[in-house]
Order: sequence, then structure tokens, then C-alpha cells
Amino acid sequence: MKSDFLLAITQLSAEKNLPKEVVIGAVETALVSAYKKDEDFSPNQNISVKISLATGKVTVWAEKTVVEKVTDPKREISLDEARQLKSDAQLGENIMVEATPHNAGRIAAQTAKQVILQRLHEAEHSAILEEYADKEGDIVTGVVQRIEPKQIFVDVGRTEAVLPANEQVPNERYRPGQRVKVYLLEVARTTKGPKVIVSRSHPELLRRLLEVEIPEIFNGTVELKAIAREAGYRSKIAVSARQEGIDPVGCCVGLRGIRIQNLVNELNGEKIDVVQWSPDDTVFIAHALSPAHVLAVELNKEEKVATAVVPDKQLSLAIGKEGQNVRLAAKLTGWRIDIKSASVAEAEKAEREKAEAERAAAAEPAEAEEATVSEEVLAEVSAVAEPVAAEPEAEPVAAGVEFVPPPVPVEARLEKPKVRFAEDILGAEPPKPVAKAKKKGVRGKEEAEGIKRQKRRKVDITMEEIDKEEL
Repeated sequence: MKSDFLLAITQLSAEKNLPKEVVIGAVETALVSAYKKDEDFSPNQNISVKISLATGKVTVWAEKTVVEKVTDPKREISLDEARQLKSDAQLGENIMVEATPHNAGRIAAQTAKQVILQRLHEAEHSAILEEYADKEGDIVTGVVQRIEPKQIFVDVGRTEAVLPANEQVPNERYRPGQRVKVYLLEVARTTKGPKVIVSRSHPELLRRLLEVEIPEIFNGTVELKAIAREAGYRSKIAVSARQEGIDPVGCCVGLRGIRIQNLVNELNGEKIDVVQWSPDDTVFIAHALSPAHVLAVELNKEEKVATAVVPDKQLSLAIGKEGQNVRLAAKLTGWRIDIKSASVAEAEKAEREKAEAERAAAAEPAEAEEATVSEEVLAEVSAVAEPVAAEPEAEPVAAGVEFVPPPVPVEARLEKPKVRFAEDILGAEPPKPVAKAKKKGVRGKEEAEGIKRQKRRKVDITMEEIDKEEL
């Protein structure tokens, strides 16, 4: 028949969810500390306590030294008594002797109780650390126990996990008794015991949910390349297939979208975009900006900046509400993305081409002017360097031979006479313009005819003077 003490230990181990051996070991250590304060033992004496698992009987063993004559019964034992316990006992040898007290006393009992509780707490904390340290980075299901302004306590089994405010989803509402799936973020050891911190907004929560919901991701057929998440609003994931003939996006979406819909329901309506990953950054960025259609992507690898051109009608779709779509695409790809409409991109391209054409046109006259100056300089240098040919002496004319003048050069014959103006010949100032006659009336017509006759007379005189000068 088991003792009440052993039944109490069994019940305690069941309540704390601890192995029975661990509880009994903690009780034995506590009783050692309690018995050391009893009068039957010395303060620094080596003591051990054993509890029988069958009967629950407590046995105390004290270390004593074998001597010929006993002076301190608490720490010494005679040779005869020692050989009754151990046949080969020798003088000066230390042996363990049973010294179970009949009554440990009220103080010793109270001390034992406190030490037992402390040891049980330490054993429980160690068991919690060992259990949940292995689960760090996994999903656990818990029940909301109580809600405080800065944190929520979630019962995850053997302990209460803490859901801090910064790890909560902004648009989620929690209530006591609600079952939630949380991401086990950290298991920390504190002075008050182990502290388990969980999260609902961590991107890895989405990764673990995908592994649970989609078998292809769990077994490695489809690889999850990148995740970008704004908890409670929208997420983007990039996937690729490790085997040919497998559609990674189709595997994640499922038949009629049933797989992705289960994830959306678990995350309380958070939208999830599944895009296909590509080793080409240009293609990957175009996919990441979906559902917008991208016309072209330009990369600046030095500054890690990508410029995406989209149709004018899809500019707002590519940017997203408050820039959410392009922000998530930048997190997913690791590039800083600038969005431009097609009309703006064409206008900028036309301006660049125009500026290049103007620079080219400005460069051509300068080159031509340099070439002209060089030719003129070469011509002057050639003229200076060319030797002057001596004029041939006139040969004497023989008697009876008619003199024939040398032929006139063609340039001289083609030289045009200088034209002189009538004003230069007459030596007078040009005639002043006569005021226009009035159009109306007979007198106005007569004055106009007189002016015309005067002009014709002056022109005739001028032509005569020109002919005289030429003759």
C-alpha cells in the first residue's frame, strides 16, 4: 500500500506534467537542505536522502568517520559498529550510516516545503525550456487567456505565451477563449522563469502556413524564394519549381483557389499575391509588380535602382493604395523601384534625343570651322614658301618680222568692268524722295505725272553719262 506522501508526489507530478522521477529527485534535494538544519546533524555534514518508489518511505543517510573512540556521535562511529555495517571497514574511513530522525521538527518541515516548491518550479521551468526551445520557429495553436493593454496571454499547453503589441496584427480583434495559430518567435530564460514570445505578424508565419497547406512546398518540389508582408493588409510571395513540368503558382493557388483561400481565411482576409521567381532581375521585377502589366524595365546596377514603365491606365494599379504594391515589390526583389507611365517615359526619351541632336549639331560647325581655319593656314604657308618665278626677258625683234603682242590671259579677258553708280558720276547727292501725291482730284493726277516725267529725265541723263565714261 502506498503512503500518503507517495500519493501526493504522484498527484503533483501529474498536475505539473513532470516525470515522477524528476519530482522525487526535487523532493530528496529539498529534504537534504531541511535535515541539515536539524539538531541531529552537523551543519557541514554530508547527507543524502532516498525515497522508495514502491512504498514512499524516506531514508536519511549521514556520512561518519570510523574511529577507535567516539567523541562526536553526529560525525563519528566506532570500529565495531562500522564493521557491522561494512565488514572491511578500517579506521579513518568514511562510511554512510542511516540516521533517519524520528521528527524533523516544525522549522525543518516548513523549510522542506519551501525548498520542495522551489525545486518543483525549477524542474518545471527546465522542462518548459527543453520542450519549447525545440519548437522555436514553428507554429503552435493556443487559446487567448487574458488581454492586457500592451500584451495578450495565450495558453499554448504547458505555459502561457506572450503576444506583444508590436507582434499583433493591427486590424485583428482578439477575445478570450479564441483559438489562434501563432509563430513561436523566442523562448527566453528570465528570473521569473522561461518566457515564450509568439507573433501573428511575422513573415515566417506565412511561410509555415504555406508549408502546412501546400504539400509541394513542404516536400521541396516548389521552393519559396522570398516573402514580403504587411500584416493584415497584403503579402507577396515568390515561388519557383525544382522540377520541370510543374507550375509553382498553380500549386500554391490550388484548384479554384481553394488553397490560397484557406490561407486568406486563417489570416483574417489578408490578400496574398503569388508570383513566379526568375533569375533575371528584369523579369522578376515585372512579375513582382503584378497585377499591373509592365511594358519595360531599366536597371541601374550601381545604385540598385529599377525603373518600370507601365501603361498610363495602370499607373495607379502598379503603385497601389498608398504605394503598397510597389513597396511590397521592392521588399520582395531587393531593388528600389521607380514607376513611370508610358507617356512620361516617351516624353523623357524624346527630350533626351532632342538634346543629343542639339549637342551633335553644335559640335559639327565647330569641327567645320576648325577645318576651314586649318586650310587657310596651310594655303598661306604654301604661298609664302612657293618661290617667285622670274619674268622672261624680251627677245630682240628681227628685221622684217612683224611684232605680235603676247596673248591676254583668260582671267584678264573674263574680268568684268567695275560698275559705277549714277550718284558717283554726277557727284551729287541722291535725289530726295518726293512726297506722294494725293490720289483724289485732277490736281493730284497732274502732280503725279510731272513727278514721273522728272524721274525719266534724270534716268536718261544718268545713262548718257555712264556711256561717256565707258567710251
